[in-house]
Amino acid sequence: MDVAGAEERVEQYGLTDEQQMLRETIQAVARDRVAPRAADIDRTGEYPQDMFDLLRELGLFALPFPTEYGGTGSILSACLAIEEFGRVCYNTAYLLMVQWAPFGAILAGGTAEQKQRYLPPLASGGMRAAISVTEPGAGSDVAGIATRADRRDGGYALTGNKIYCTNAAVADFILVAAKTDPAKRHGGISIFIVDTDTPGLEIGRKEDKLGARGVPSSALHFDNAFVPEENRIGSEDEGFKLVMEAFNKGRPMIGARGIGLAQGATDLAARYVKDRQAFGQPIADFQGVRWMLADMAIQTEAARHLVYKAAAMADAGVSGAALAPIAAMSKCFATDTAMKVATDAVQLFGSAGIARENPIERYFRDAKVLQIIEGTNQIQRNIIGRHVVRSV
Repeated sequence: MDVAGAEERVEQYGLTDEQQMLRETIQAVARDRVAPRAADIDRTGEYPQDMFDLLRELGLFALPFPTEYGGTGSILSACLAIEEFGRVCYNTAYLLMVQWAPFGAILAGGTAEQKQRYLPPLASGGMRAAISVTEPGAGSDVAGIATRADRRDGGYALTGNKIYCTNAAVADFILVAAKTDPAKRHGGISIFIVDTDTPGLEIGRKEDKLGARGVPSSALHFDNAFVPEENRIGSEDEGFKLVMEAFNKGRPMIGARGIGLAQGATDLAARYVKDRQAFGQPIADFQGVRWMLADMAIQTEAARHLVYKAAAMADAGVSGAALAPIAAMSKCFATDTAMKVATDAVQLFGSAGIARENPIERYFRDAKVLQIIEGTNQIQRNIIGRHVVRSV
């Protein structure tokens, strides 16, 4: 595809009638069925199987998948769903994201058999998946991973350790990045589809996290875990590229979680200051308070348009180096906005904002997680800065 042409076509974007209807439908579901569960999911840290079943019942897991797999083929539509659920419950929105994180790599590099085997059940919610890159000594530095994939007859033996693999404890399979050539950095990485019942794979205990508590993150331990060759995605030298493509396509959806969280925090703060009285009047009547709310709304709306633009570019077929900087901007700005807005919202609540009985402190904790996962915001700035330097 002509990248320049694709970028021109998405310079002006808008939501279709179908996307507007999708947003309205999800808003109603989020309000009536998801919001009442949000606090309990966070409090207990238990996996919300009922919310997974709800998303599956509504057919929402299919949203970003190509039409031949039952989806809309639209990352922008996926962002709308994540945003509206994230507005009331971070964890329910997260269920969508972890289901979608692996599909980009399979779609980009998978064989016809792999696509047919894994994509339809991912789209229907019949299977659950995870993607594992991070290691004790390699987080942002993907090329520095040490997990080995050594050649064996008919496949590979995986040995090494991963950390913070979200969804692993409930997944049917995990996309695992491992080194097939330890002498190389980026070029020595391959991606494997590893069934979670594979002998030699041990899934560690669930981490007790600051936020995102309802969707488990676990360590993985590989001890000569055999993976057949047909479970490798792409060639042995394509792993890094496939991981980056999956991350680039997923970053607008991470950004959508940020704008959903920011909008939800703004909603809560606005309602609180309207009801709270001080010095004989609602504190919403104070100019300083209104200016804080105005800044929160401005930042959230700016983040929303940046996320939608990145998603529309991805939907138009923009990929690789052309998509990377705008995808990084959408993730970085939207999640920084979530943190800033959540912080200001807690401030507007005053002492009530630090009490567990009020939901705003949950938004504050979840926002911090967003600045770190799927590539820290420092890494996003590296990607953006590199693009700026190369473009002049």
